Amino acid sequence: EVLTTLVLSHNGIGPTGATAFAEALQGNEVLTKLNLDGHELDLPKLRGTDPVESLDLSGKDLGPASAIVITSLIAGNVVLTSLDVGANGLTEEAALGIVRVERQRKKLTLLGLGRCGIGPTGAAEIAEHVSGSGV
Repeated sequence: EVLTTLVLSHNGIGPTGATAFAEALQGNEVLTKLNLDGHELDLPKLRGTDPVESLDLSGKDLGPASAIVITSLIAGNVVLTSLDVGANGLTEEAALGIVRVERQRKKLTLLGLGRCGIGPTGAAEIAEHVSGSGV
């Protein structure tokens, strides 16, 4: 037996703990479910090893810790074209982490960031991304 599901919700692991998990998951394809904030993340779908074009993670009570893991895993996903993480407890920095990864990936045709705490500074960064994306 191997560990395939890990639930650590509501432990306050913070960005440092989430970054450690994101790094550990790069070499671990056995763990398939991870819950850091109250909603289970489907790791194979985020990695692209169980390819899907669209993931709707909106309104799932995700926080910055989940966003760090999402950001890390989608970086290598060549199939995902639609990701909605709106209406979660993401901070501006967590949402911008996803934008920054997508700036390198250049695969998403839809990125839902509604109600993600994005302020003027974050909006300016997103506008810069959009202006350079051919949109």
